[in-house]
Amino acid sequence: MKKDLCKICRRFNQKLFLKGERCFSSKCAMVKKPYPPGIKTKKRKFRQTEYGKQLAEKQKLKISYGLSEEQFKKYVSQVLKKRGRAKDEAEELIKKLEKRFDNVIYRLGIASSRKQARQLVSHGFFLVNGKSIDIPSYEVKQNDVITLKKEKLQKNFFKEISAIFKKKILPSWLKFEKPAVQTQEKFKAKVIAEPSLKEMAPSAEISVIFEFYSR
Repeated sequence: MKKDLCKICRRFNQKLFLKGERCFSSKCAMVKKPYPPGIKTKKRKFRQTEYGKQLAEKQKLKISYGLSEEQFKKYVSQVLKKRGRAKDEAEELIKKLEKRFDNVIYRLGIASSRKQARQLVSHGFFLVNGKSIDIPSYEVKQNDVITLKKEKLQKNFFKEISAIFKKKILPSWLKFEKPAVQTQEKFKAKVIAEPSLKEMAPSAEISVIFEFYSR
């Protein structure tokens, strides 16, 4: 059965931006029905336990990035193993999530949602440093250059790609580069720095997520 993504946002009483352009319009469920789904939940008050809060924050961040429980737990475990060595565990987790290739394509504005970005990556639309990458979880690195395969430029999805350069405000760690004329490329982007927790402003309280997995 297909998930109702709008109900997920309503359940957490927070926009998780799971449906692309719709989330920014008046059609957004959080605008029309800003209360949890279900019968008579509009007036019901919920008393949340500490465990319930930890679980909710974990779910919000996991769902925002479109990850399975296994995938998300793996990222958290990698950070927890560095406890005492990492300056900021929350910052470390966000860096790992943000540097996923599907998330980078989403942040560049090529896709309207992470789900759509994951599909584009999986179908082999992009090159990283000239090499075809079709793994959504691939971790980009500083100075990586991302381009679109020339044969994919004919797809209707990319007909107006040049318009993206004009309207998209990128996070400071990504930038569009003007392709060399002789290459006939229409899309070229570069990872110029590391993503930061402050700029990305995640949808969840990350400290309690670590508490959840440390029980």
